[in-house]
Amino acid sequence: MSAPRLPFDPIDRAGELWEEHFGDATSMRLATSVMRVQQLMMSALDGALKPFGLTFSRYEVLVLLLFSKRGSLPLSKIGERLMVHPTSVTSAIDRLEAQGFVERVPDEDDRRRTLARLTPSGRSTVRKATKAVSAIEFAITGLDDGQQGDAYDLLRKVRQASGDFPA
Repeated sequence: MSAPRLPFDPIDRAGELWEEHFGDATSMRLATSVMRVQQLMMSALDGALKPFGLTFSRYEVLVLLLFSKRGSLPLSKIGERLMVHPTSVTSAIDRLEAQGFVERVPDEDDRRRTLARLTPSGRSTVRKATKAVSAIEFAITGLDDGQQGDAYDLLRKVRQASGDFPA
């Protein structure tokens, strides 16, 4: 564990000030905490993936391709599954292709579509990278397995209520 960045919890302090100016800070504290935890996790995950020339977003693309039946998917499907803008998918595929981890190939079922296909180098790299992120437990610190399950269940409820997926 690294040394604290500040001698106090800035979200608690912001909550106190919020309550002085606006009222109840419960939702603000939670939203701000979720955003800060996301920043901390992304920093740790990107650090673990850096030796492989990957960011977490590009790692997610490789994992998605590895999980696909044929090791390939249309770029539009990648964006849909990862819930990112098509421009982000194109950028990620460009980088992964330049690294030799994926290749663009025509879709044999629909020649108008282009697929991103995992290369043998990409398959090997994603397996090694997975060991690296697993070694740091996907940057989940401070929670035991039961607490991680509870946190997942609570956040899943938020995602579902926000329309992320059907009930």
